[in-house]
Amino acid sequence: MADNGQQQVAATTTVANNDIPVDAVAAHEAIRNEREMTVRDTLRLWPKAILFSFILSLAIIMEGYDTSLMSNFYAYPAFKNRYGDEPDPDGGMLISANWQTIISNSTQVGSILGLILNGFITEWFGFKRSMIYTMTALIAAIFIPFFSNSLGMFVAAGILQGIPWGVFQTLAVTYAADICPTGLRTYMTSWINMCWVIGILLSSGILRGLMSIEGQWGYRIPFALQWVWPVPIIIATIFAPESPWWLVRQGRIEDARASVLRMVKLESGVPFDLDAHVEMMIATNQFEKEVSTGVQYWDCFRGVDLRRTEISCVTWCYIKADPFTQVVQALCGVPFMSYSTQFLIQAGLSTEDAYSLNLGQNGLSLFGCIIAWWIMTYVGRRTLYVYGLAIMLVILFVSGCLGIPSESQGDAEARSWAVGALLVFMLFCFQLTLGPSCYTLVAEMPSTRLRIKTVALARACYNIAGLVTNFIMPRMVGKNDWNWGAKTAFFWAGITLIFLAWTYFRLPEPAGLTYAELDLLFEHRVSARKFSHELASQFAGDLTMPDEKRAAGGAAEHHVEKV
Repeated sequence: MADNGQQQVAATTTVANNDIPVDAVAAHEAIRNEREMTVRDTLRLWPKAILFSFILSLAIIMEGYDTSLMSNFYAYPAFKNRYGDEPDPDGGMLISANWQTIISNSTQVGSILGLILNGFITEWFGFKRSMIYTMTALIAAIFIPFFSNSLGMFVAAGILQGIPWGVFQTLAVTYAADICPTGLRTYMTSWINMCWVIGILLSSGILRGLMSIEGQWGYRIPFALQWVWPVPIIIATIFAPESPWWLVRQGRIEDARASVLRMVKLESGVPFDLDAHVEMMIATNQFEKEVSTGVQYWDCFRGVDLRRTEISCVTWCYIKADPFTQVVQALCGVPFMSYSTQFLIQAGLSTEDAYSLNLGQNGLSLFGCIIAWWIMTYVGRRTLYVYGLAIMLVILFVSGCLGIPSESQGDAEARSWAVGALLVFMLFCFQLTLGPSCYTLVAEMPSTRLRIKTVALARACYNIAGLVTNFIMPRMVGKNDWNWGAKTAFFWAGITLIFLAWTYFRLPEPAGLTYAELDLLFEHRVSARKFSHELASQFAGDLTMPDEKRAAGGAAEHHVEKV
């Protein structure tokens, strides 16, 4: 049975209330091998998994580009002069804060609908067909903003485009988490964050390059470029394998085995037991069926899954930041960045300088994402989160202090550039710590059976936080509204402090742990600060122990700090 040539003793356990037998020895051996495999060997063995994950992640580059357009258009001369509904004190027209809120929130509403829908359609149809169906729907929805002649049409476009965007927001990260082994999980799930940044960088660069074009084509060309993405992604998706975890949940074990086989390179020379790997997935799936109540949305709020849902939702809610759309990322202060161009103009920069600085900050963000890949090899997600929040807190406080009015005009101009530089540095630090680790955490925290729905709920919380952010941010930075300027940073500094406390006490460290080990640690209600390989190994016997034996006290007693 073993591809590595080693003979293993078959010890078969049949889990209660399930017809699929589990080879306990093979499952435990696969868990050990996956945990101990070096990054180098993992890259040699699973290169196709990297490729296929990359293919579906292209949808996030597309979404990052699409969703960043509107927030950047609010300060775009050709766009605001065509659609502006109130005069600009400095000349021309402005898009009022009310319309900015309505349009931005229409996208959030559409995305929330898509997220909830994705929890059903991906479980029904699988990842591949769900991607193809929703990408086709997006092609049709792009016609609305391209031919729009009123702000109201942008509201309709936000809702209709937001539905497929909502599907992509979770489908790509859950697919990456499903097909990649433990050694690649951190890279390919955090790659999703990098795709966001690449999409926003493309958007910023195109808008900066088209600023010299006067009239409607200055903003219609960026909308038309949205049609470039869907067809190549659909074609690539057709050739990608289905998620083996989804196939196991459907009882299609042979299809799951074939799917894994398409993603590994057996001739790499790295020892790999295909059958044992599939046994590990079967054992993990059946253990989760025993300890949880089902696979519906309400099951995310029952038993041990409630804690996993809390962690995923709060983690992503906090990241509701926008250089890519916009609270732990949104509320950490980066909601600033979705309105960064307006913010920088309000701080005293010219329109050209503001867009150039916006382009520079997105380029620096991408550089931060690349460095974060190396850092995450040695530093855990929890550590990155705690230190990232602490850095954000300091930067936001300093930015707020720089926003305190000064009587000197020259001093005011210098402060404007200082605030702009701090925001760019803050975004770099964000992408170095919070941004990439968030996507990995959200994908790792849920159980495999509830991952699609838990990630959908987490992203829905992210978008709900965005509704609040979209309501208050235009007023905070708007010339004709609260006009807080850089003092807005004080508000987000207070929010960051709250989430820093939550992160320290509630966020566990999943780095290097297989999904089976995470299931065991959550089931035994281990404290967030106690997650470890050693403790997971103590509970390993529970994984393939029949349910009735566990209920009768067959599992060993372990004394650990509980939640």
